Amino acid sequence: MCGIVGYVGRSAGRVNTEHNALDVVLEGLRRLEYRGYDSAGIAVVSDGAISSRKKSGKLSNLVAELEARPLPESLTGIGHTRWATHGGPTDQNAHPHLADGGKLALIHNGIIENFAELKLELLGKGVEFASETDTEVAAALLGDIYRNRLGGDAADGGLTRAMELACQRLEGAFTLLAVHAEQPDVVVAARRNSPLVVGLGEGENFLGSDVSGFIDYTRRAVELGQDQIVTITADSVEITDFYGAPAEGKEYHVNWDPASAEKGGFPSFMEKEIHDQPDAVLQTLLGRSDVHGKLTLDELRIDPALLKSVDKIIVLACGTSAYAGQVAKYAIEHWCRIPTEVELSHEFRYRDPIVDENTLIVSISQSGETMDTLMAVRYAKEQGAKTVSICNTNGSTIPRESDAVLYTHAGPEIAVASTKAFLAQITAAYLLGLYLAQLRGNKFQGEIKDILADLGKIPAKIQQILDNEEQIKELGRSMADAKSVLFLGRHVGFPVAMEGALKLKELAYIHAEGFAAGELKHGPIALIEEGQPVFVVVPSPRGRDSLHAKVVSNIQEVRARGAKTIVIAEEGDEAVKAYAEHVFYIPETPTLLAPLLSTVPLQIFALELASAKGYDVDQPRNLAKSVTVE
Repeated sequence: MCGIVGYVGRSAGRVNTEHNALDVVLEGLRRLEYRGYDSAGIAVVSDGAISSRKKSGKLSNLVAELEARPLPESLTGIGHTRWATHGGPTDQNAHPHLADGGKLALIHNGIIENFAELKLELLGKGVEFASETDTEVAAALLGDIYRNRLGGDAADGGLTRAMELACQRLEGAFTLLAVHAEQPDVVVAARRNSPLVVGLGEGENFLGSDVSGFIDYTRRAVELGQDQIVTITADSVEITDFYGAPAEGKEYHVNWDPASAEKGGFPSFMEKEIHDQPDAVLQTLLGRSDVHGKLTLDELRIDPALLKSVDKIIVLACGTSAYAGQVAKYAIEHWCRIPTEVELSHEFRYRDPIVDENTLIVSISQSGETMDTLMAVRYAKEQGAKTVSICNTNGSTIPRESDAVLYTHAGPEIAVASTKAFLAQITAAYLLGLYLAQLRGNKFQGEIKDILADLGKIPAKIQQILDNEEQIKELGRSMADAKSVLFLGRHVGFPVAMEGALKLKELAYIHAEGFAAGELKHGPIALIEEGQPVFVVVPSPRGRDSLHAKVVSNIQEVRARGAKTIVIAEEGDEAVKAYAEHVFYIPETPTLLAPLLSTVPLQIFALELASAKGYDVDQPRNLAKSVTVE
């Protein structure tokens, strides 16, 4: 959730580094705005003192505060965008929090679960608190250890040693970054169950929640492992565990540039990312098969004999990713004949699930840092299951802790509401299903080659929809006053309907629900009244027996009760015209692949309706891009 940036540089007289810490940190926070936040703050070390500014609200509020009360020039700084957990979004609760008489500043992502116990202990020592946050407790603990246990002695490990001792006492999920006025050339950070990555520069080094925080300055990054502490100076990066033992990170190269995270001429990141979808699907497919149509998923480093013995698949995900899993379930079961369940990650480990060594766990997470999914994956591994991650973020935690990973290649997704990552996740799940079918002999190689050929046509078909988007945009603008919209679908159209409803809830803040069309008569039809807008995702008339006719009957049922019907149908399906106020056609494609097309008009509709209402579609209220707390 929270955006975190840290920086240490050297003066231009010693090396060609002329960056002011404030500029670096502020630009990093701008890059990380997509994660969602409700306050922001910065602290720098200068002339033997900590200087800090923080404000609730958007980053522009902090910028205004900095213009009114400038910070001094500095080569060491930390910055934070906060998404409130403990304490409301106020100036006092914003980070950084100060300790050790104002000489120490700390920022934090996550939740300290034993903060109440620690706070009572610190209150007993006479510590005073100015906020409602668990973060200030961590700052006070760190300051107390630095001053009273270590005596503020840098020779005794100083801030790094204090961080080690503090982390040994903290429970929960956290990334901590700290600076101290007595060690002006150092930033110390710790990571447990929360994202943190190091950026390597020349005469300067960086820290960030993800690489967006420093992509303007370097493409070299280092992954940090679980329960590790990193100390950066302008010339060094030292990693230890929480007990001081040396550790190593894995260096990698960031293969996208800052321009990839810009809007590219579109009015919002979300609209740009909707238009990125042909390329996102194409890039996810590239290099995954040979000239003979045989899948070659080199990332799936699991013994084929183990994959052949799998007798159950459980897909773990949250939100939009869970709907990608729901789509994948239809395909995997059809192609592989393996029972497949889709579980919400946050429910999975609390219901005593049946998992063993013959279970394959497939986790889906755009960020690779979704805490609920990470904890569910860990639980599954403890039960002996093999784990595969579908993820869009190289080097993130869930892929690192899984037995294998299948990366999507959608590129950075900045808007909080997922679009291109969703289609890329479905594509990757299809590849995994086909790979298992190939390995287990459920499909002939020619059949797999044909399906891959159909997948290869999807990017052009998505582009065809985008080239004809004005009709759906007009509808979105015309429905800006709608109070409720319902979505119906069957088979793979059901999760598409649920995703369409979620997009509208996320962006437009109105009531929206997705139903299985067959459930209408079992309750939901009571919601239908005169003028009620209902989107219907209609299956292909060439598809599974009778489903098309059944869904057309559903359209007639709601229309007879006054509903305003809006239909997503396949080109050439003339039968639906008589029963719909609006029809949006998508190119003909096999039934199981149709969600890659039928989702797109629903994304465009939600975007346009929310924009017409004047809402920020990139950063919807109360939401964060990466949910890194349970």
